[in-house]
Amino acid sequence: MGIHRSYTEDDWMMVLVSYDVNTSDSDGAKRLRHVARICKNYGIRVQMSVFECQITPAQRVEMEDEIRKVIDENQDSVRIYDMGNNVGSHITHIGVKKPVDLDGVMIF
Repeated sequence: MGIHRSYTEDDWMMVLVSYDVNTSDSDGAKRLRHVARICKNYGIRVQMSVFECQITPAQRVEMEDEIRKVIDENQDSVRIYDMGNNVGSHITHIGVKKPVDLDGVMIF
């Protein structure tokens, strides 16, 4: 049985994930879908290849490990930006998609 840890507000961090997967062949298209699925498990899509993830440091490591197993590092690119735990007031959004209330309740 694993140890259950309660996370405080300070344990959570915002991570921005951006990816560019070479889809010139069917393997690339499969990798693209797989990377998107991984990111969706951890956050919210805010652009076609950009996700905002409110996660713990342990989840951040887990997500990166999953992505590394999927991508082809000779063809694909993934950038993970650690934004910290207090970025909500620093995000400006312009356009059609309504921004997510990062300070509100998030259910995954």
